[in-house]
Formats: sequence, structure tokens, C-alpha cells
Amino acid sequence: MLLPILSLFFWMALAAVVGGWLWGGLASVLAALLVAIVCFGSMAWKLQRLERWLAGPDLNSDVLWRGLWLEIAQRMQRLIKQRDKQVAVHQQRLQHFLQAIQASPNGVTLLDEQGRIEWFNDTAAAHLGLDIRRDLLQHVVHLVRDPVFSRYFAQDQHDVEVVIEGRSVSVAHNVKLSVQLHTYGEGRQLLLTRDITSVALADAMRRDFVANVSHEIRTPLTVLSGFVETLQSIPLSEAERQRYLDLMAVQASRMQSLVADLLTLSQLEGSLPPGMSEKVSVQELMAQVASDAHSLSAVLSGQDGEQRGCVHELLFDTAPPWVLLGVRSELLSAISNLVSNAVRYTPAGGTIRVAWTRDAEQVILSVSDTGAGIAPEHLPRLSERFYRVDRSRSRETGGTGLGLAITKHVAQRHGGELRIESQVGKGSTFSLVLPTSRLQPQA
Repeated sequence: MLLPILSLFFWMALAAVVGGWLWGGLASVLAALLVAIVCFGSMAWKLQRLERWLAGPDLNSDVLWRGLWLEIAQRMQRLIKQRDKQVAVHQQRLQHFLQAIQASPNGVTLLDEQGRIEWFNDTAAAHLGLDIRRDLLQHVVHLVRDPVFSRYFAQDQHDVEVVIEGRSVSVAHNVKLSVQLHTYGEGRQLLLTRDITSVALADAMRRDFVANVSHEIRTPLTVLSGFVETLQSIPLSEAERQRYLDLMAVQASRMQSLVADLLTLSQLEGSLPPGMSEKVSVQELMAQVASDAHSLSAVLSGQDGEQRGCVHELLFDTAPPWVLLGVRSELLSAISNLVSNAVRYTPAGGTIRVAWTRDAEQVILSVSDTGAGIAPEHLPRLSERFYRVDRSRSRETGGTGLGLAITKHVAQRHGGELRIESQVGKGSTFSLVLPTSRLQPQA
């Protein structure tokens, strides 16, 4: 910038000298003034041209200037390019940040100072039923119409989270959301939502499990304590004493069965999946199951100690000479539970058929009975712990309510599943399905 100023003074001085030499003193002043006017006019024209260029749409185009003005334009272009690069980097970081928030399993909603919605991710939209085109800049309390959330939002402190009802896709599927507000910036708020439906369901199942275990143990304990009190306080004949002792043995056996099934479930849930090293003979397995089934079918004892015949027609198809790769105790427990359930819940004179089949992908053990059948609404919950269609009937037959839960866990641990088919009045079919990879390859 110094060079143009020096150039201006040089030409003014030269014009003053030439004018004074040719026309006198006044002419030198006029000549210097004329040079200054021309220079300032030229500078004003170039500044106007620079202003038009800066106001144009494309500042990266080539500039056909020279000298100082070309250098000014090139420096501006370099600054603009540096700014564009920084803007692109920041935009890319912002996009990555937004993509990360979109991928979050938690809902994220940004609120302004008045509590109006500025932005939310897809998870928050699913949790709260929001629409990006409809609900932006709407107050969050007007959209999340839950009294618990309204009271929580009106509080000054939001140190803890609260649980509200989320948007459910159906009446049967009740969604629970954990929400919490966090303040950031100048009065803005971050609303985080988390789906805790599975956590709430697990907690409810835990409470139900504890309640069911307590109830199942309390019943035989009550009977035992009553018999003990009777034996201690009332003189009895030897026959009566023996009868009470037999009844006490039945209740003790019932508690032992319950504890054994609980331990089995605990071991199944806490151990590693079975490997392929242990070999289980299907023929030996079914021989033991058939023997136990005939014994159970012959005599079933109730709480009164009387024996009642419950003879069934037990049809065990010839067991194939297969070898299963898995844990023998688990497979025996799963199959025994299916067969014993069929015996317990099939009336006397009914038919129970047990058969093995296979196809290219599956090995199937099916246990079919001619019992009363199960209504469709009960089928999805049959494998839950302690779930019973008829509690009184279960206690009469001595079931613990854990057999199908154990069978389902065993099937899943061996890569298979438990299938249940039933029709009221026609009977039921329970199938233990295993992958053919659990079969030892034939020589």
C-alpha cells in the first residue's frame, strides 16, 4: 500500500515542477491538483470494480487485473478458500455427530429456552410419537401428554429420571420409557429417553418368580408344620401316625422336586452352551424315559396319600440308533418333562405317543397326547416359570410348573427350540426340535 502513495506523491511533485517551469507558480499547483484528481478517480473506479467483484456470485474466478489490485484479489481468494475448507470440515463433523446421535439407542431431543422442540433423532420420534415435519418448534409438554412428565418438566431440578408411558404399537405391548432432562447452553435443555420395557418386564418377572416360589414352598411347608403339630400334640395310633408320616413324605418330596428344578434352571442359565464332545445314545435315553413314564402312569399319589390308577396307553415308537452330541442330563431332563407332563395331564385311558423324526435340517422328538387340550391364549406363556393353565389340576398331579421352562432352556442351549401345538378337546403335541448338527455323523 505504501508504493501507490509514494507513486502518487511522485507524480504530483513532477506535475508541479513541470507546470511551474512551463507556466509559472499557479500552474504548478493546478498541475499537481489535476494529477491528484486523476489518481483518486482511478482509485475510486478500481475500488468500485473491487466492490462489484466481491458482490458477485463467484469469487474464485480468474481476475484480469494487475499490480496491487491483483494481489488484493488473490489474497481474498486464498482467505475464502481457507474459510470454505474450515466450513466443510465443521459441516462434516456436524454430520458425523448427527449420525452418531441417530444411531444411538436412546432418544435425544433438543429444546430451546421456552421448551420448544428444535431437533430430535429417530429413536426419540419412535419413543414419543413425534413427526419431524409437524412437531418442530412445538412445546414438548403439548406433545408428551403424560401427567408424570408434565410435573417433572415443571420442576426446577431434574437430577433424577422418571418413568412414563411410551407410544405403544399395540394394546398388548406396553412401552415404558425412562426420561431425564439435562440443561446446557443458555437455558436450553436436552431430553434423553430410554426404552426400559424389557427391564420393567424382567423386574416384574423377578417379582412374580419370587412370589411363585414363596407360594409353592409355603403350601407344603404349611402341610408339614400342621402334621408335625398334630404328631406332637395328639396321641395317635400307629396306623394314623404312619399315614401322617406318608403324607409328610409326599410334601417333602414335592419341595425336593421344586428345589431340584430351581437348581436345574439356575445351572442352565449360568453355564456355557454345551459342546459336541459328549455322546448320548437315543435308544438308551428313551429306554429310561419309557420306564419312568410307565411307573408314573401306573400310580399317581395325591395330597391325601391315596393311590389312584392312571393307566394310559403309552406308545413309544422304536428309538432310532442315533447318537446326539450334547449334555445327557439336560436332554434327559427335557424329554422326561415332556413325557411326564403328558402322563400327568392326560386322563386315564388316554393315549400318549412318543416318536423321533428328522429331515435335512432338524431332529424332532414329538410327544402327543389325547388330553383336554390347551386354549390358544395360553400357548405363548406355557414355557414361563410357574405358569399353569389350571393350578388346582397341577397340584393334584404334583407338577412344579418349571418343566416346560427347563425344556425350553435345554432346547435353546442345544441350538433348537420347543414347539407347542394344541386344540381344546383333541389333545396336544409338544416337540423338542434340535438341529441335525447335534447328530453324530454316521460311519
